[in-house]
Amino acid sequence: MQTVFINTPLGTTKIKGDENGVAVISILQEGEISKKIPLELKGVVKELNEYFEGKRTVFTFQLNPKGTDFQKKVWKALLTIPYGKTVSYLDLSKQLGDVKAIRAVASANGKNPLWIVVPCHRVIGTDGSLTGYAGGLWRKKWLLDHENPVKQQSLF
Repeated sequence: MQTVFINTPLGTTKIKGDENGVAVISILQEGEISKKIPLELKGVVKELNEYFEGKRTVFTFQLNPKGTDFQKKVWKALLTIPYGKTVSYLDLSKQLGDVKAIRAVASANGKNPLWIVVPCHRVIGTDGSLTGYAGGLWRKKWLLDHENPVKQQSLF
């Protein structure tokens, strides 16, 4: 398993993966930026940089997260949330076929090992509030604003 640390607008990002895909993309409070990018992770780094530059809305690299079958089912559902859109935890639970599983869905969402790529930041409270985000609510707000910037209309 190869590891690389890159700088992003939200802090140092750790990426772990191999020829089978990316297993972890996580945000750190701090960390030393890698001087060399392993061959297996060059495409991942390129696509993440393009995302932060506003040039990419879809990721194409192979994912290989570790988790329970239920967690993987939730993470797969997260991948269906379009760029620039949000859904509620309740909506996600309904999509997965069990409204009563809302807490389990929220828990699996919080254990998502693939920051940004599996877009757990696009899940919000039923009332539209920004609830729970392992990277901090300020990062969740930044990501949502980045994906759906409000265009200022000209008065003239």
